Amino acid sequence: MGKKKHAMEINSCKDLTEESPRKSSSAQEGQPPLSLVEPSVKNKLHKFPKTMRMIRSIIRSFPIISTPKPCSRLPEISFRINSVSHRVTGTLLGYKKGKVSFSLQETSKSLPTLVLDLPIQTHVLQKEMSVGMVRIALECEKRDEKERMGLLEEPVWDMFCNGKKLGYAVKREANEMELSIMELLKVITMGVGVLPSSEFSDGDHDDELAYIRINFDHVVGSKDSETLYMMCPEGNNIIDLSIFFVRI
Repeated sequence: MGKKKHAMEINSCKDLTEESPRKSSSAQEGQPPLSLVEPSVKNKLHKFPKTMRMIRSIIRSFPIISTPKPCSRLPEISFRINSVSHRVTGTLLGYKKGKVSFSLQETSKSLPTLVLDLPIQTHVLQKEMSVGMVRIALECEKRDEKERMGLLEEPVWDMFCNGKKLGYAVKREANEMELSIMELLKVITMGVGVLPSSEFSDGDHDDELAYIRINFDHVVGSKDSETLYMMCPEGNNIIDLSIFFVRI
């Protein structure tokens, strides 16, 4: 099992499921209970320390210098300077003939802090990823200050993938099947694989369940903007994925 834990590149989970089918079945039945832990700082990412707020206000007071042909990475660099970041784990799940869900965890061994149903078919997302670069933007409208909630607590989002509007992403709680999958994948920090439908089936699909597990740099730019930047091991440029959460 130690070898699988350190396989951070492309790593199929078929062998893992064959070795521990009893574990996944028992996890669904509740015997033994899930070992996933509660997030330790669920709301820490959404609050700026006093020192950071002071630094942001000082930086914003500087004059803006524009250039005729700015480097495409300058906005990203500037955004990171004025922000708070934290490492998290994200998992994309989807049946071949179904749509994709996205789960966000504090670590690979913790319970999900966010689960979204995305309005994109699995094979469509796989096609976009085959190009090498994927930019997912999730947008919602600003509320009155009294009604405003944490950004990742918003229930519905407009979703864009590489500039194309696809529909609405909806937040929900993780179901039992997803929790069992998170339990099984907790030893995998980063990888791509397929889970057999015989092990994990929701009754509506009989095909294989594909997953992509990624480490993200979670950057909190402000109370209305957060971004997940994919953290890829050096020398392994499998895909370039970023997910933007914005209130406009």
